[in-house]
Amino acid sequence: MKARDIIRRAGRGLRQAKARTLLTSLAIAVGAFTLTLSLAAGEGARQYADKLVTSNVDPQSLYIVKDPTLAGEGGAIGSGLREYEENNTQYGGATFKALSAEEVEMIKNTDGVASVQPTYTVQAQYITFEGNDKKYTADVTVYDANILPEIAAGNLPQRGTQINDGDIILPESYLETLGVKNAEDIIGKKITLHLQKPNPQLSQEQVQEAFMMGGIEEVQKRSQGETRDATFTVRAVSANSSTSFSASSGLFIAENQARDLSEFLTKDTDQYQKYIAVSAKVKDGTDPESVKNVLNEKGVKAQSAKDLQGLLFTIVNTLQGIVIGFGIIALIASVFGIINTQYISVLERTSEIGLMKALGMRSRHVSRLFQVEAAWIGLLGGIIGAALAIGLGMLLNPWITDTLSLGEGTYLLIFQPVPIVLLLVALMLVAMIAGFFPSRKAAKLDPIEALRTE
Repeated sequence: MKARDIIRRAGRGLRQAKARTLLTSLAIAVGAFTLTLSLAAGEGARQYADKLVTSNVDPQSLYIVKDPTLAGEGGAIGSGLREYEENNTQYGGATFKALSAEEVEMIKNTDGVASVQPTYTVQAQYITFEGNDKKYTADVTVYDANILPEIAAGNLPQRGTQINDGDIILPESYLETLGVKNAEDIIGKKITLHLQKPNPQLSQEQVQEAFMMGGIEEVQKRSQGETRDATFTVRAVSANSSTSFSASSGLFIAENQARDLSEFLTKDTDQYQKYIAVSAKVKDGTDPESVKNVLNEKGVKAQSAKDLQGLLFTIVNTLQGIVIGFGIIALIASVFGIINTQYISVLERTSEIGLMKALGMRSRHVSRLFQVEAAWIGLLGGIIGAALAIGLGMLLNPWITDTLSLGEGTYLLIFQPVPIVLLLVALMLVAMIAGFFPSRKAAKLDPIEALRTE
């Protein structure tokens, strides 16, 4: 019997039990729907992660730390009981191993490194904004020229170029707190950082000397840390975008001034010239991976843009695997539905099978007929599930983009034809495997006994 005739007869047999065929196909459609969406979400997330890295991070840059927790190793960041080390530094209420001035110099002298920028942090006592009488606190750090943030207002130099001294970048998230409705309205406004050095510990002799010179007032004056005000002009407002690494909760200032203010606050303390991280630029034509490996051998933890991309891909693949697992569970359930449907079909068509075998149809053709019917069920279920997933995905994409602020033209669900076609083929194969035992039963029927069955 020709394959074309078997396919036609299988389709005719399924049409005779339309309701049962449709219900069994819908069981497969649930798994196909889940798998199609998970494939689309995985592809969209990978493309998004790739865009996130390539549009923001200079591929020739390296992010270097001393503390392995900041590189995603060694447990939770800055938590738990930690051994004291002289080169520890504090940031955000946590303690980290810090890069010393000597280690920064070692990084600068490494072959292939063009420039190095330590992450200077400025702990301002309070911050004031022009036109606002209130005082605020916020993180202040150096602007990383290797990462180009998206902006809601103002302008920034091209990636790799530092902002000017006196410029400051304000996160868009601050506007609501400041009562500013339009980001353009704050461009050009002044922001003043009020800095106060830690109170010095006076010796007994210094206290006596101060008291003799001016009494209690002189002692209090000398016990207070030195203060300093630094005023900046808002150059840009960084946008709250999911495609920008720099849309943080901190203020960004130029490297020169960040270094100056950081050293003012830490000079004569144990935090002087200790850095939580360093950003290094690798020379053009030099492979960042080779420089990274050299630095890792020297006792620091270096990461490249490729590492960051790999980390994002790992997260995406893990989440996608979880969703695919639910789809596979749904398919396993549908397999039993196909087996049940095919067994019932064999029982109902026993006489028909006997007649076909009596007229000369071979057992392998009978078996193939029922397997083709199962394949048709798998294909129909796959098409229904994939079509529903594509339709729903196209409807949801604009809403997801707007809700997650992914940026114009960026979609989280990206449907590609090749994976969907491969999924349909896989579903047909699964259905054929599920129909193996019922088809085997049909092939083994004795034609005489089958013809006696009413």
